Amino acid sequence: MADLDRMHVLTSAPRIQRRETRVQGLVLLAILVALMWAVEMIDLAAGDLDANGIRPRVDEGLPGIVLAPFLHGSFGHLIGNTIPLVMLGAVIALGGLRRIAVVTLIVGLSAGIGTWLMAPVNTIHIGASGIVFGYISYLVVRGLYSRSALHFAAGVLVFVLWGGTLLTGLVPEAGISWQGHLFGALGGILAARLVHASNPRRRLSNRG
Repeated sequence: MADLDRMHVLTSAPRIQRRETRVQGLVLLAILVALMWAVEMIDLAAGDLDANGIRPRVDEGLPGIVLAPFLHGSFGHLIGNTIPLVMLGAVIALGGLRRIAVVTLIVGLSAGIGTWLMAPVNTIHIGASGIVFGYISYLVVRGLYSRSALHFAAGVLVFVLWGGTLLTGLVPEAGISWQGHLFGALGGILAARLVHASNPRRRLSNRG
């Protein structure tokens, strides 16, 4: 009986650990969204925080690479980013705390640095849409690297639902930070490769 109990503990431990890290991933996503809303409320009450966004090729604009995703022009802008961010981010967070943290970091830095380098001078870029576009591209392509049927099916579904947004958002348009969209999407592809390229299934498929 003792051996059976020990076996049950050993087999259930990984399942409990996966559940815990998924919850932690969802909590991290909730914290990020809560910060965006808190910053927007402070901005509404206290002043023009949006000036702290990305200012291309200006040293003073470098902090905006980190700050820009938490800044929005209005609550409408914030809501427009929050809905896809939560929906897509929750899917990524099911892979665990490390997964959502790494993907968000890569996507955020790619979108921010790309915007700082490539966007027109004398402009300010704010909003979390670069991260949203990165989440979309990550989910669409990760199955190509992980060789997981579930990931591939999820990628097809995400492309059906969000592919139009992804493609149209990359078209240059005045007043829209399409550079953030573009480099966020490229960051999502990079994240998929870095996170999933070493997947054992992929290694096995390359043998022969």
